[in-house]
Amino acid sequence: MLCYIPFIGWIAAIVCLAADRFRNDRNVRFHAFQGLYLYAAYLLVDWFLTPLLDFSQGSLFVARAMKVSLLGASIFMLVQTGQDRVFRLPFLSDLADRSVSEQK
Repeated sequence: MLCYIPFIGWIAAIVCLAADRFRNDRNVRFHAFQGLYLYAAYLLVDWFLTPLLDFSQGSLFVARAMKVSLLGASIFMLVQTGQDRVFRLPFLSDLADRSVSEQK
């Protein structure tokens, strides 16, 4: 659940992935990777897309809407994981599955 906390969840995700305790727990590793990829998507929009679309208000609105959407997805995943539900985000869950399977 901690892997989805906005802006600092990546720390918990790295700890979960590095800990021997969770080495064989596929569910925890899946959520850790999915949380990392969600944060990486946010950083991609924040660091690259926002400056790229800074030339007009309409384009900047799109970048801000994407950042809010990713933040909302992070909070949604925090709630879903807290209720012990597995929700798979499009595209990011496939990357997380692949990352988990490569770790074995």
